Amino acid sequence: MIQNYLSSTVERYASKWLVLGIDIAIVAISFVLSYLIRFNLTFDFDVDQLFLQLPWVSLIALFSFLTVGSYKGVVRHTGVRDVYNIFNAICLASILSIFLVLANRQLQFAENFTIPLSIIIINSLISFIALVSSRYIFKTMYQNLISQSSFNSTKNILIYGAGESGILTHGAITNHSKSNVKVIGYVDRDKKKIGKLINGVHVYSPQSLTEDFIRKKGVSEVIFCIQNIDHKRLKKLVEGLVDFSVLVKIVPPVEDWINGELKASQIKKVQIEDLLNRAPIDITNSKIREEVEGKVIFVTGGAGSIGSEIVRQICNYNCRSLVIIDQAESALYDLQQELIQKGYHNFIPLVGDVRDKNRMNSIFQEHQPDMVFHAAAYKHVPLMEYNSYEAIKINIAGTKTIADLAINHKVEKFVLISTDKAVNPTNVMGASKRIAEIYSSCMQQEGKTKFITTRFGNVLGSNGSVIPLFRKQIENGGPITLTHKEITRYFMTIPEASQLVLEAGAMGKGGEIFIFDMGESVKIYDLAKNMIKLSGLSYPEDIDIKVTGLRPGEKLYEELLANGENTLPTYHKKIKISKVRELDYVDLRSKIDELCITNMFFSKNTVKLMKSIVPEYISKNSKLCELDDNEISKTGDKTVLKVVQSR
Repeated sequence: MIQNYLSSTVERYASKWLVLGIDIAIVAISFVLSYLIRFNLTFDFDVDQLFLQLPWVSLIALFSFLTVGSYKGVVRHTGVRDVYNIFNAICLASILSIFLVLANRQLQFAENFTIPLSIIIINSLISFIALVSSRYIFKTMYQNLISQSSFNSTKNILIYGAGESGILTHGAITNHSKSNVKVIGYVDRDKKKIGKLINGVHVYSPQSLTEDFIRKKGVSEVIFCIQNIDHKRLKKLVEGLVDFSVLVKIVPPVEDWINGELKASQIKKVQIEDLLNRAPIDITNSKIREEVEGKVIFVTGGAGSIGSEIVRQICNYNCRSLVIIDQAESALYDLQQELIQKGYHNFIPLVGDVRDKNRMNSIFQEHQPDMVFHAAAYKHVPLMEYNSYEAIKINIAGTKTIADLAINHKVEKFVLISTDKAVNPTNVMGASKRIAEIYSSCMQQEGKTKFITTRFGNVLGSNGSVIPLFRKQIENGGPITLTHKEITRYFMTIPEASQLVLEAGAMGKGGEIFIFDMGESVKIYDLAKNMIKLSGLSYPEDIDIKVTGLRPGEKLYEELLANGENTLPTYHKKIKISKVRELDYVDLRSKIDELCITNMFFSKNTVKLMKSIVPEYISKNSKLCELDDNEISKTGDKTVLKVVQSR
């Protein structure tokens, strides 16, 4: 019954007036002890005078505590700041006591207030020690009660990094009232710290982190607390732990702490995005501001993954007006509410379909854009493979509509967001994006609007991308479905990709295809295994990986350059210009017009027309392989696998 009572009351905070009363009582007791110590633990002093002085000492202490506010601290979270406040209060009380004693000697306003100065000094020392000790005793008792009343087993945690961030992390964890954890050690490579104690916790060397050590200590979590850690070093350290049965977490950068203080809730699991072997892209001396300032900007597909991030970044610049066009009503509404909440109001959300020429023309006429970012497109390879009508209608005809209107309304720049799947395409979606690139190049020959194409790979966290899919499958208990063990992909974060799109749009002079440096390609099989381990699970015991075979039109690897293409550098090392081969623009434009018209009648010949426009388009793992004369389309995975291995 007592245990249940304590469990129910332990979460309550003690009244600050109760704390004040206890503090005054401690000072009073300390005053009595001061006399006993001063007179060698005997009563060879005037006890009556002591009891007459006690009210004065208590009143002075009361005044000091009220002035400094030392009683307001939450006892269970006592820290250095609270000790500092107690020290200030005791110093103030001592100064006041000495002043009153000296003043009383001259003025005789209180007959019995003649405290020896040695007693005041001894009382100050004892009071300070007693007040600090009492708080830490109550704090320890509270933590023990929390531990005993919790039904969950205690988690043993290692903190990687014994610097200031690691010490603050220790405080955030141990002071968190809902946590039932024990920090069993720090890990640091500083030889001066190894073997020593910090907060009573042992500091170990990185070499101590073995499977045997983790098993003996019962470690269930490792928290990385190294600020501004190099990306490659973090990847190496984390990968050294994922094979152990531990959950790996990371402390956010100091600038993300709430009001400069770290909260336990901010310590998050290390995400797979943190381990991809690529450094974050940072653009300095950006030309974006001078390009968009004071202009009307259109973003089609503005509620999608890339489009919405382009919108967010443009909102940071002083454009005259930002028009967001998307056919997805709910996604556009969510983006509208997000922007309003952030204080952005200089934008116009419009529900519209880029395939509707009349609707788009009226929007162009009304708003007269200076610059268009065309992100509206279908992007899912397996879905588009057997829905070529829709792929052609949105990715090609939709691009054609917006591009034609851009010329008709004298738009300065048209920026097309393309994909690495447009390079040597093996599927309808990739081919449709390549044809969109070609049409954009055809329109550049008109010489009125500057047409610019940006080409990059997968973006982390975009709708339908592999990482959110794997994460959901892990949450559902698995298995993770993978199309091929050898499949690789390039990855980039959505903000990075959007920033590079804006930068390419700003630097473009017309006719370029900008290629983004995506870093090294990532093997999806390894990515899936690391995601399982980062979730604190084991492969294949907890979560298995099921290989399902390549989907229709899917490649084993992606490319950023087509056959016969080279690159030219720009002022930014992460952005290069593709030097494309010469094209017969008149013939290609005629064929694209024919394709769009033929598609309106649901003709079955549209894919053949696409292959005539893009000769390098050879289907893979698809029923459409029968439309290819080249034998390579029928060899499927084996041919591609040989290419991958030769690379």
